[in-house]
Amino acid sequence: MPGIKQLLDTAQYAAIEAGKAIMQVYVAGEFSIEKKEDESPLTIADRNAHRVITECLGNTNLPILSEEGINIDYAERKNWEYFWMIDPLDGTRELINKVNEFTVNIALVRGDTAIAGVVYLPGKDVLYYGSKETGVYKIEMGVSRQILPLPARTQFDDLRQKERLTIVASRSHLTSETKDFIDQFQNVTLKSSGSSLKFMMLLENRADIYPRLGRTMEWDTAAAHAILNASNRGVYLLHLKSELSYNKPDLANPFFVAF
Repeated sequence: MPGIKQLLDTAQYAAIEAGKAIMQVYVAGEFSIEKKEDESPLTIADRNAHRVITECLGNTNLPILSEEGINIDYAERKNWEYFWMIDPLDGTRELINKVNEFTVNIALVRGDTAIAGVVYLPGKDVLYYGSKETGVYKIEMGVSRQILPLPARTQFDDLRQKERLTIVASRSHLTSETKDFIDQFQNVTLKSSGSSLKFMMLLENRADIYPRLGRTMEWDTAAAHAILNASNRGVYLLHLKSELSYNKPDLANPFFVAF
């Protein structure tokens, strides 16, 4: 198997090429909207991005688990040592509503842990990528800069004691449970964002915490989770004793909080 850096290079290329396919649809404004079983929207942009990414990643000879791919039985995938987990277009609602906050998410997973990730914002040509082996970087308009990890992980009690806290939440999925979680803090500034950009707001210290007490799937979080871990941040289960894991029999995530 190629090294982590080489795999990340391939994933970056795949994300950028998928972004081009998405932007063609975005500019044309002809989305051909369908409804999936869970009533979430599916567009031709989702399908095109999936096709581009799977073609680009094919040469790595690693299995691919995609939101827009075929269902793969756990009996088969439980034996995978390494695999790609992709969300070809995270934020389809944002795309349809012409809100420029949709992303391409590509994660490399080892066992049950996301170890490397790429998050690409095609509408603004901003790309985040990283792993513990390579470090974390942001490339914006062709200019790359490293984002250094925190010297130590933030503790939840540290957040409770902050005089002012910035919380980022989903624009389209702000559940009553999430509102109750937010209410435990004083002097809160609430920000909203679409797709996996909420995690990147934590990465760039534009928000302190991201609670998600609502439905998500593994491909919604894996790429950003790997990047946050590489920056000494975490995506924790609500009991705060462990983090999200991947390639479960049921690919739905439990509720989580990231900081």
